Amino acid sequence: MLIKKFLTAFVCILLLSAPAFGQGSRISGTVVDEHGEPVIGASVMIKGSKTGTVTDVDGKFSVSTTA
Repeated sequence: MLIKKFLTAFVCILLLSAPAFGQGSRISGTVVDEHGEPVIGASVMIKGSKTGTVTDVDGKFSVSTTA
């Protein structure tokens, strides 16, 4: 009986803590124009949020996301 209670509590803890492990990632890339040249200073925003960044001199960007 004690093992059953322990396993039930363990499973509940795992299920409740699972969303915390998938909270966020990093998106990176390069912005280029129609000729394949990097776009310097382009704004990159995550749609539906206020999170964003600006590309560097090579057109590269990196932004953190949260779920």
